Amino acid sequence: QVVESGGGLVQSGGSLRLSCTLNRRIGSIYLMGWYRQAPGNERELVALINDSERTNYADTVKGRFTLSRDIAKTTVYLQMNSLKPEDTAIYYCYINGKRHGFAARQDFWGQGTQVTVSS
Repeated sequence: QVVESGGGLVQSGGSLRLSCTLNRRIGSIYLMGWYRQAPGNERELVALINDSERTNYADTVKGRFTLSRDIAKTTVYLQMNSLKPEDTAIYYCYINGKRHGFAARQDFWGQGTQVTVSS
């Protein structure tokens, strides 16, 4: 249901752009964004955008990463610049929304895409 693309291997200082699309009908989307998990670490927030277009970034990526979305296409993008080896992780797309006919909001997760930054 959640299709991610754009991960890969890049040298330190380089850039990557991640994309994520929700391939199902949905009534309303409240949150879209990315989390990441490095080996031995817990999953952590990278960036989120809400339905008021307000963004929230982890301190470690502020000024380097930019989150944007195309709500009509239920797609969210993460532009990652000035990448560092410590950004190496599996990046997971996250979407929170409400399906037609359902009262409760649901979380949708992608399978994850590997980002590796070499020094």
